[in-house]
Amino acid sequence: MTPIVRFSVLARVLHWLMAAMILGMLFVGVSMAATEGPAYATLVALHRPMGIAILLLACARLANRLLVPPPPLPAAMPLIQRIAAIGSHVVLYALMFAMPLVGWGMLSAGAYPVVLWGPVRLPPILPHDPALFAVLRHLHSWLAFTLFGVIVVHLGAALLHGLILRDGVFAAMASWRRGRRDIL
Repeated sequence: MTPIVRFSVLARVLHWLMAAMILGMLFVGVSMAATEGPAYATLVALHRPMGIAILLLACARLANRLLVPPPPLPAAMPLIQRIAAIGSHVVLYALMFAMPLVGWGMLSAGAYPVVLWGPVRLPPILPHDPALFAVLRHLHSWLAFTLFGVIVVHLGAALLHGLILRDGVFAAMASWRRGRRDIL
């Protein structure tokens, strides 16, 4: 059996940290849509800085991926699965950038501040425009649904590789034991 070449430790830490944060953000977003009153303000105060944190982590993750290429896919993997794997990762990265940027732009167009904590606020990235705010709000929601769908497919593929195919694809990201074949 060929030894499994794993993602770098940094890539694995960023992957699992962002997975938890993104899932948390999706649940916070759904809760925001169904909440009123003081609980809504609390969720908004959590949602905005988490979105910016995800954007910053996505930048770190993309830089790490460009500097430390991922392990190769199994040689026996069919071409259609290779295309699906690469395509799904491109879509995931695009959404990790698009969601917070569209959210920030939406808030800017609505003249709402993006408060990180206390008095720390981000500057607007778009001019105040109620019509643009409405379009971006709708887009932000649809991107969230798309992200949720892509995550479900990604999770399904991960489980297929980990539980059925056992071809090392899942172990490359999900193994926590230090091994000789880590990409440094």
